[in-house]
Amino acid sequence: MKPTTNFIGSSESAATLRQLVATMANSNATVMITGESGTGKELLARLLHEQSDRCGANFVPINCAAIPKDLLESELFGHRKGAFTGAVADRIGRFELAHGGTIFLDEIGDMSLDMQVKLLRVLQERTVDPIGGTRQVQVDVRVVAATHRDLETEIAAGRFREDLYYRLNVLPMVTPPLRERNTDVPELLGFFAKKCANFGKQAIRFKADFLDALQKYPWPGNVRELSNLVDRFSTLYAGQELDLRAIPPTLLPKGLVSAQAELQAQAPLLAKLEMTPPPEVLAEMNGQLEEEENEIEGIIMLAQGMPQLPPEGLSLKERMAQIERSIIEQALSRNSGNVSRTAKLLNLQRTTLIEKINKYDLRSAA
Repeated sequence: MKPTTNFIGSSESAATLRQLVATMANSNATVMITGESGTGKELLARLLHEQSDRCGANFVPINCAAIPKDLLESELFGHRKGAFTGAVADRIGRFELAHGGTIFLDEIGDMSLDMQVKLLRVLQERTVDPIGGTRQVQVDVRVVAATHRDLETEIAAGRFREDLYYRLNVLPMVTPPLRERNTDVPELLGFFAKKCANFGKQAIRFKADFLDALQKYPWPGNVRELSNLVDRFSTLYAGQELDLRAIPPTLLPKGLVSAQAELQAQAPLLAKLEMTPPPEVLAEMNGQLEEEENEIEGIIMLAQGMPQLPPEGLSLKERMAQIERSIIEQALSRNSGNVSRTAKLLNLQRTTLIEKINKYDLRSAA
């Protein structure tokens, strides 16, 4: 099976990680990947699986922090019908699903102590006990765990079992934060720009000053933040070359706003970027009568942050609501209705986005 995943970057640290993956791939020993959130821990786990002899079986990820403590045991080990209220049928756990392949236990540092005891037994015995079951189930899995926490500190605080730590930390890997491999930023931007290109247009590009600012930016959200930023710009400025001075500050991370102000002070902005109009605005433009051209121009100008007030005036609140609804609808379409990804793209809290979806009656789009 040909690997479909790659750890992007030409820096020494990226090359070292790729070499480590190649060396560790065919071992059955457990791997512990540590590093800040958004640095590519799951990507490395997938690489380990794809380059191993287990690549023909399942790669099964599970986020231990995202599942309530009371449900995590059932998710990992499965349950039998009638084992508890709501167990209306047998359920195969993630360990059984990963039989012959790899299970990825993300955010292992957030697992409760009682679940740590049960996981330790599974790692020792290589058997699982489904809840309500009468027999053990043998499993053959490669275990890869990951966390953004310092587990030695967690052990000292009594929040993580020392014996489980040593059982998991056989082959350690550390993913460096993006700020420590900033020479990889241009390559990552190009990769995600091609991946996010839409509407049949070419990938977005970055002017030299913008690229320099992006390399100097500390990226607190690491590669995940970079990917989301490129996705945002690819949606709003499809196919264009981006000038940092032309981006509305509300679309930039706070750390880039000061760099933008410095650039604007050094040289005046020669041209504004054209924000990609929402689909309904494009349709309106295509069928527009000549006397309506000024109104459409006003909508587009307002969407770009350059309002054009018609002689008879307008309702700013209604116009802004139209634009907000259009942008949200376009972003939902771009993400196939996925609310979480859309919230990240628009730099909104998920709950805030859901309120706006309900407000504009976009539930069908989500």
